[in-house]
Amino acid sequence: MNGNNGVFDSSRMYWIHALTPLHVGSGRGISFIDLPIMREKITGWPIIPGSSVKGVWLDYANARNVDESLVGAAFGKASDSNANDHSGSFAITDARIVLLPVRSLYGTFAYVTAPLVLKRLVRDMEAMGMKELPKVPEVEEQGAILVTRNSVLVSGGRVFFEDLDFSVGQPDGPNAAVVDEWAGFLSRTLFEKADYHELLKRRLALVPDSAFDFLCQQGTEVNARIRIDNEKKTTARGALWYEECLPAESVLAGIVWCERVFGSNLTPDELLDKFCKDPINCQMGGKATVGKGYVRCLFAGRGD
Repeated sequence: MNGNNGVFDSSRMYWIHALTPLHVGSGRGISFIDLPIMREKITGWPIIPGSSVKGVWLDYANARNVDESLVGAAFGKASDSNANDHSGSFAITDARIVLLPVRSLYGTFAYVTAPLVLKRLVRDMEAMGMKELPKVPEVEEQGAILVTRNSVLVSGGRVFFEDLDFSVGQPDGPNAAVVDEWAGFLSRTLFEKADYHELLKRRLALVPDSAFDFLCQQGTEVNARIRIDNEKKTTARGALWYEECLPAESVLAGIVWCERVFGSNLTPDELLDKFCKDPINCQMGGKATVGKGYVRCLFAGRGD
């Protein structure tokens, strides 16, 4: 980071789009959910730790036989027995929730976010030197919601998510235009095809921060899992548990930056381009054998 202006000189914004339910676990839970997902301590919102992201990208590179010296320069070396070993050149932040898919009475589901979510996202993008970002509208009134002008989530001026109902605030006001700007920005960032642009644009919704807190707690998937006794073909004794997942279509974002490169003559931007330029389709988190954690990792920012 450049200490004079607070901007990361060599950095990328990375986005994670869950194509199937995503379980990055925190170990044993203390409530009825035996295997909860990772959450941020201060907000209770879902996150994916940077260490998990780093491990997945490392495995992805190794599986594709990327040059070992480049992999070592980017991610470091595991052994500490060699005096030439070094840490990785990449610094990867936790991926924080940006869009939470929530069941909707109209339009099937919504991509839900909140002012505080977008403010922190804007702060991260500004730290990368990105400019001309959409403004963040406020949703101050409890029970109010902001949607795009052509939203499929509204009927009779009301929107219904899970156990919550909202009234559409300022459907023709300046905030509606700002929501449209965010819908355009996010759809261009996440999707190439115009059909997918429309899917997101017509389903984006901003709710008050407190409502987003509730949805992050109550809007995740909780599935019962069992282990079958091979002889009796019934549930094995004590082998019933509940595990939590972020639903498919969840979107999270973080930053990867590189101040200097260890063990290579490449510049920080050149090393970032080797690993953080083209989209990555990979498996992240646990429960891979039951189809969980298939994600797209996308990169944007100063390297575009």
